Amino acid sequence: MKMIEAIIKPFKLEEVKDGLMEIGVHGMTVTEVKGLGRQKGSKETYRGAEYTTDFVPKLKIEVLVADSILARAIETITRHAKTGTVGDGKILVSDVSSVIRIRTGETGESAL
Repeated sequence: MKMIEAIIKPFKLEEVKDGLMEIGVHGMTVTEVKGLGRQKGSKETYRGAEYTTDFVPKLKIEVLVADSILARAIETITRHAKTGTVGDGKILVSDVSSVIRIRTGETGESAL
């Protein structure tokens, strides 16, 4: 099993969610995050004062997938989150040694 963490632009969430559900990924955790990278933030003017916002708002999606659909899940996230501009995000993949569904006690892939 693998944990996929994807940092994406907020307006791409629905597209990514729908795409993942189409391939059989039914659970995810979404967290609002801020990031600093090549996008560099922006300059804003508020009440006559100029300030720089270094951290850009993003969403972090976390999904657990079976090894058998990992490549499809990554391709789906990439296809639906891509805008072709700086700041589209990152995808990180890690191994998961164990998963337990609290309600039923199921373990492994059946707990996904």
